[in-house]
Amino acid sequence: MVNASPLLLWSFVALALALAIVFVAAVYVSAPDNLRAARDAAIAGLGSAAWLGLTFAAAQSGRLSFSTRPPTMLFLLVATAVLAIAIGSSRLGQRLATGIPLAALVGIQGFRVLVELILHRAYREGLMPVQMSFSGLNFDILSGLSAIVVAVMLVRKPRSIVLARVWNAAGIVLLANILTIALLSAPTPLRVFHNEPANVWIMQAPWVWLPSVFVLAAVVGHILVYRRIRYEMRVVVPSEARNLRHAKREARLPG
Repeated sequence: MVNASPLLLWSFVALALALAIVFVAAVYVSAPDNLRAARDAAIAGLGSAAWLGLTFAAAQSGRLSFSTRPPTMLFLLVATAVLAIAIGSSRLGQRLATGIPLAALVGIQGFRVLVELILHRAYREGLMPVQMSFSGLNFDILSGLSAIVVAVMLVRKPRSIVLARVWNAAGIVLLANILTIALLSAPTPLRVFHNEPANVWIMQAPWVWLPSVFVLAAVVGHILVYRRIRYEMRVVVPSEARNLRHAKREARLPG
């Protein structure tokens, strides 16, 4: 059993629940009409609650492990990755990407600052190894901090597509870095970091939500930003160029 302070425990739970609420709200506001908004938000809420409940129950039951054959924890990690890609590349993902401003899609990734503060506290309390915090080799806090800055810049200049593209690529690299470190810190044959504790706390509830909620949200977020950038380049920018050319032609016509 992982022992944690009440502050760490409830901060972790609150952030996971807040991300689920944000997802439901995003589904609602991106709907084309009020009737569909209410229906889709209800489905998203039920789906989010089911995922939170299932992952919590799996961890609470003690069935998640890196040492079993096959390692059940790896199955959950793969399922989380598949779910993230499925959501991001689905019709719902397309709706979220095109129905929510680019600044908001980037800005929500600021939640990763809170995640990193929580991880640092977890390291200080002895729950996880130092390399998974920003005191070690985890630099993902830069993704969260820069997301806030880039979002503000996108509010001022919504067509700063290059800036959004660079941020998205950098954020993916930083996320991949910590995911690799986390895997290499787990008690598997692939383990490289042998300092204690090993990365086993995520096998327990509610810490299982680190990969199944926080990482899930980060991956989906990057996919949505990528899809929004493609949408901007394919639809919005050409449309604005046509409008500008039309306006110039109109200006040249004799009055």
